Amino acid sequence: MNHTLSLFNTAYQPLAQEARGPVSELFGDLILYILGANSSVERAVHRFYDGLFPLVYGRLVNPGSPPPTADRAECLRATRQDVNPFGPHPRALAGELAWALRAGRWVALSRDCARALVRMQYCPHCRGLTLIRPCGGYCLNVMRGCLAGLAELDVPWRRFVTALEGVTDALAGTHNLELALLGVRNQINDAILYTQLHGPRLTATHGLLASLLLSSSGLNLIDQE
Repeated sequence: MNHTLSLFNTAYQPLAQEARGPVSELFGDLILYILGANSSVERAVHRFYDGLFPLVYGRLVNPGSPPPTADRAECLRATRQDVNPFGPHPRALAGELAWALRAGRWVALSRDCARALVRMQYCPHCRGLTLIRPCGGYCLNVMRGCLAGLAELDVPWRRFVTALEGVTDALAGTHNLELALLGVRNQINDAILYTQLHGPRLTATHGLLASLLLSSSGLNLIDQE
């Protein structure tokens, strides 16, 4: 998350403070998904871009304009997918994250096992520091403990190993979970640049959609310029 927030702190400072909320919500949703929550990565990504659009529209597309009212911000959120201000980038990010995170959800670990695996990550030998003496037998003990419930299985166990190898390939390949999460920063940056490039068209399109909403609902959704 901090890697993504650094994008706003360095390249889009006018958005930095307000963008913390949508970014935190996005990564919170992704964490819940990895932990097995009944949620959707695609929905989380689109909700993030819905929340980002009012900020980008007011601060970057129309800089110097008055801050949007709550009604106008809601109008921008509601019309984001129709206006399509970020081009193909939201769908691309959703697809990449969904594939990478889906592989991560296949590995179900107990709480004790997860804690032991975290501790194992700090074993110097596992981190490639071969000149430092490793913890004696720790890695094997952790794996024995994590897999103890499966030790008596035979055919199902072999199937599990085969499936686990497939998951490992997915996690280490082009859909690497860590790389996918690190790539969120670049995907968001490309989406914002797309919005800035197409600013005049977005302003005209949003104005038309907002006028239609105004005429149909009778609400004051558009600020007077």
